[in-house]
Amino acid sequence: MRTLFVTDLDGTLLTSKECVSEYSREHLNTLLSKGVSFTFATARSVGSALRALQGLNVSMPAVYYNGGLVYDHVTHRTLRYCCFEDTLKWYVLSLLRSFSILPFVYSATETRENVAWLAGKESFGMRRYLDRRQGDVRLLAAQSEAELLAGDIFYFKCIGPKEQIEKAWNILKYDSRLMCIFHQEMYQNDFWMEISPREASKASAVAFLKHHLGYEKLICFGDTSNDSDMFDVCDEKYAVQNADEWLKNKATGVIGYCEEDGVAKWMDANALSR
Repeated sequence: MRTLFVTDLDGTLLTSKECVSEYSREHLNTLLSKGVSFTFATARSVGSALRALQGLNVSMPAVYYNGGLVYDHVTHRTLRYCCFEDTLKWYVLSLLRSFSILPFVYSATETRENVAWLAGKESFGMRRYLDRRQGDVRLLAAQSEAELLAGDIFYFKCIGPKEQIEKAWNILKYDSRLMCIFHQEMYQNDFWMEISPREASKASAVAFLKHHLGYEKLICFGDTSNDSDMFDVCDEKYAVQNADEWLKNKATGVIGYCEEDGVAKWMDANALSR
């Protein structure tokens, strides 16, 4: 049976230093050299994910933006892309603004990818996000809402205090047109809300990869809310020890901590027999 292994990154494969440990890199590369099919599904962008995975020889297509993009970084081909309809993107922005939330908006035009925000309206969390990405060519300080929502929008990211973000989430999470994920930021105290079209999910993206690449079985690893739907479509699903308790209850089993190479050690012990 041809098996595809898919891991989340932050909080699952990556350490708190936002990288793959030397142990995980060495052991996973050995398995990859033996023909094990291993890839990842993350909320990160292509560039951010590949920087975090530097030295790990993953050559398969992967899932980015929580399922908004399936991309082959070897051939530079986009395999799947999910965008908002015009009326829906304006509705999302309007609702967020009613709670005084100003999002980062991810979009693509014919010539570039943008991460846009309204210039001069940055919250503390947004400024920290931007400071960590200085020099990123995608960044665009929009001067108007029309510029903010220009192009094909596929992702909204909201950063702020829990009480503010949660109020909007309690409305958007019930909208059948949307995927809306609310969680605490992995490395800070802020809370994030990530909004995508309903068809843009890790579940639909990994199911697409399974069919597109001709695999018969999916095994995944995760730690938090944006992995929940992926667990629903995989044949086996493993939560790291540091995962949310409710996700552990959905899992086939619980493996080691992300800081202790839980994914790599499980793969060492089991991947070749699957």
